[in-house]
Amino acid sequence: MKIDHVAMYVRDLERAKDFFMRYFGAKPNELYHNQKTGFRSYFLTFDQGARLEIMNKPEAKDSGAELARTGFIHGAFSVGSKEKVDELTRRLREDGYQVISGPRTTGDGYYESCILDGEGNQIEITV
Repeated sequence: MKIDHVAMYVRDLERAKDFFMRYFGAKPNELYHNQKTGFRSYFLTFDQGARLEIMNKPEAKDSGAELARTGFIHGAFSVGSKEKVDELTRRLREDGYQVISGPRTTGDGYYESCILDGEGNQIEITV
């Protein structure tokens, strides 16, 4: 068994798509738009086949952005080396994204940093 994809609602679909394309090399499919419901989505595919569905629906509600809450809390992206973690973290910081931890080696041995994307979602960058 494998996880086919994970999905998340976003307020700004195009901005979210551009973020994952620019910083993580995502390749989007064509926009899906259900005219009847207003639902729109992209499937973003990453180099090794993982997929993220980003979605927007007019009646979607913000649940708050508490970092310590139940449910899915972050997406982790492996970039291949400590140097790439450092470089991408630096680039994101320079582009105005909030770095909330790292780069550092965690107590369980991961080298990572965590940032908040444009909508406050926690993104982990790891080797």
